[in-house]
Amino acid sequence: MKGKMTKLWAYVSIALVVASILFLFVYVFIRGAGTITWEFLSQPPKGAILGMEGGVWPAIVGSLCFTAVAIVLGGIPAIAAALYIVFYCENRRIEKAFHTVIRCISGIPSIVLGLFAYSFLVRELQWGRCILSSGVALGIMILPFVEVRAEKAFQELPKAIVLSSYALGCSKRYTIMKIVLPACKGELISGLMLGGCYAMGATPPLIFTGGVAYASIPTSLMKPAMALPLHLYLLLAQGATSFDMAYGTAFVMMTIILISNLLATIYAARSHAKWKA
Repeated sequence: MKGKMTKLWAYVSIALVVASILFLFVYVFIRGAGTITWEFLSQPPKGAILGMEGGVWPAIVGSLCFTAVAIVLGGIPAIAAALYIVFYCENRRIEKAFHTVIRCISGIPSIVLGLFAYSFLVRELQWGRCILSSGVALGIMILPFVEVRAEKAFQELPKAIVLSSYALGCSKRYTIMKIVLPACKGELISGLMLGGCYAMGATPPLIFTGGVAYASIPTSLMKPAMALPLHLYLLLAQGATSFDMAYGTAFVMMTIILISNLLATIYAARSHAKWKA
C-alpha cells in the first residue's frame, strides 16, 4: 500500500510540474505570437519609447554574442577541470576541495557576478561595458553547470574501454583525445548548449556589464550590445504600454532556448547511440 501511494504521489508531482511548464509556455506563446512580424524580427528598436516601434534584431544578435563568449570562457575551462578531476587527480582532498569550490560558485547569485564584473572588469581594468565583460560574468555563472555535466559523462564512460587502451600501451593523453572525448562528445556539446541557454536568460550580469538599450549590432568584443532578457526587462519597466512587445520578446527568447534544448537533447541521444553501435 505504501509503495502504491508513493508511486501515485510521484506521478501526480510529475504531472503538476509538466502541466505548469506547458501552461507557462502556451500562455507566453499565445500572448506573444501575435506580435511577431518580419519587421519585429529584422529591425532595430525605434521611437522615443523603447519597443513601441521597430523590433529586436540587435537584441537577438547580441544575445547570441554574449552566449558564445560565455560558452568559450566558461565551458572550455569546465571541461578541462572535469578531465583533471576524473583522470589526473589522485588526491582525494584536492578533489573534495575542488567540488566544494564548484558548489560555492554555483550558489553565487547572478547579480553578485554582475557586480563583480562591473567593479573589477569594467572599472578597475577599464574594459568598459562590453561583450567581453559580460561574457566573463556569464562564463563564471555556467562553469559549475557544464563541469558537473562533463564530469558525470566522463565517470559514466565504461572503465573497461579506458583500461583496454592503457593495456595496449596507449598514453593517457592519447586515450583522452582519441577515445574519451569522442565517446563523450554528445554529452559535452549538449552540456555546452544547455549552459549557453542558461546564460542567455540571465539579466543581472548584462545590466551591469555589457547590455545597453538601443545599441547597434556589435562589431567587436569590446563593444556593448543589446540582449533579449535586458530588452524584456526594460519593456516591463515601462509599464502596461509595452506588454505586447514584452510578450513578443519573451516568445522569441523562449523559442530560441527551446530549439537549442531540443537540438542538444537530440544530438546527445544520437551521439550516444552511434558510439554504442
